[in-house]
Amino acid sequence: MIKALQLRINLHQEGKSDGLLNKAAFDLGIKPSTISGIKVLRKSIDARKPNIMFNYKVEVYIDEPMPETSDYHFDYSDVSKAKPIHIIGFGPAGMYAALRCIELGFKPIILERGKNVKDRRRDLKAINQDHQVNEDSNYCFGEGGAGTYSDGKLYTRSLKRGDVRRIFENLVYHGATDQILVDAHPHIGTNKLPKVVQNIRETIIKYGGEIYFESRVSDFSIKNNQIVAIQLHNGKEMIVDKVILATGHSARDIFYLLNTKNIALKAKSFAMGVRVEHPQEIIDGIQYHCKGEKRDELLPAASYSLVQQVNGRGVYSFCMCPGGFIVPAATANGEVVVNGMSPSKRNNKFANSGIVTEINVDKDLYKYDHFGPLKALEYQKDLERLAFTAGGRSQSAPGQRLTDFVEGRLSSSLNDTSYQPGLNSSPLHSLLPKLIGGSLRKGFKAFGEKMKGYYTEEANVIGVESRTSSPVNIPRTETLEHPEISNLFPCGEGGGYAGGIISAAMDGERCAEAACN
Repeated sequence: MIKALQLRINLHQEGKSDGLLNKAAFDLGIKPSTISGIKVLRKSIDARKPNIMFNYKVEVYIDEPMPETSDYHFDYSDVSKAKPIHIIGFGPAGMYAALRCIELGFKPIILERGKNVKDRRRDLKAINQDHQVNEDSNYCFGEGGAGTYSDGKLYTRSLKRGDVRRIFENLVYHGATDQILVDAHPHIGTNKLPKVVQNIRETIIKYGGEIYFESRVSDFSIKNNQIVAIQLHNGKEMIVDKVILATGHSARDIFYLLNTKNIALKAKSFAMGVRVEHPQEIIDGIQYHCKGEKRDELLPAASYSLVQQVNGRGVYSFCMCPGGFIVPAATANGEVVVNGMSPSKRNNKFANSGIVTEINVDKDLYKYDHFGPLKALEYQKDLERLAFTAGGRSQSAPGQRLTDFVEGRLSSSLNDTSYQPGLNSSPLHSLLPKLIGGSLRKGFKAFGEKMKGYYTEEANVIGVESRTSSPVNIPRTETLEHPEISNLFPCGEGGGYAGGIISAAMDGERCAEAACN
């Protein structure tokens, strides 16, 4: 017999090896010895009150064995001689598109402008230590895309776009911990993601797919409203039948290429702002009601999610990284972009989060209208160039104490930071456009009321967080093809159809299914 249960246990019970077993037996009114296994379906923490509780959704197996294998199976077979589908970009959308192509009996041929995960590390080191950006290999470009060297956050609200569980199970199949199948806000960690990504690559190659690194697409040949060939930056040309475009939200050269060829694009609303970094112990103290004391060892580094309406404009936290690092995410020299990531244990002494405000492409960017569908992209670029200048014309980022930012004064000194290239004290409150800076300042004040202790001089504000999502939408029809180029399938974050690892992966599968028809 199998019983579905919702269980709540306290910290003391959580710390006992048989705590969940005894709680399940008590709630069912049976002896623990009759329970042969407990399958945890979902786990979350309720820290709203000092008596912190763990919520479990479980299936209890009574007097029958609990199955050890997953209900999901991935049927990969040799496609080395099958019909090819070309995929541009090897981030989450491109990877999952390739895997799905193999399942459907098509051969994926993947073109990735960046390097594999191992070689990519040298370029990340060059950004952090030498302030030099390789425009094809950085925190955004390379095997696994921007997700590889990030927190690996897997939470998504896009539950109607596809089978979320299938995406998670495939990550576990390729080496991720099965804890991601359970946690309410799952993550893998930047230290573990590269191996998972490498395993996916090996699966694709094993079953006959092809992957070409350092192969940036520079042009398309179009005849009769179809792409017939792809040109690479090294002069090589590839004849194509169907093309999945999964280049990510930072591949500006692709947007420029499409625009130059008069292929329809649309400017897209998005969000921009800053990163705020607190000592993790401050966030722990607020969220776990343990100010002045270390959090219980059973509790993970605390996170938060905040939102506030400011004059009809949303201000909210984005990509919150407990126990994490702030990293330089520029894709070209002459710009500064910051992003956040966390290791699997989330054991760094800082917590950081993007704090961003909505940018309405129709109402806010009228001064950029002459750029047409690229107006939001050009606005984004201007803010990143401003951050580069304010940071000292290197990968050092402009920074300000949180209280100084809100109260409008230059910081005489800055707090310690996890951002390796370093900070340069700058008046971000006046440098940021009013629609961003003014909204953020009011938003931070409101956040301080919601989380007592959040608004503190011990926190730094660091600029700029500008790559939250694509500033350009590549339109597509119900068949997921571009309305003008019938064999082009815009996909994932770069097309404006995803907002994270999981939603991008699901969109990659959908586009593969459409292309394989």
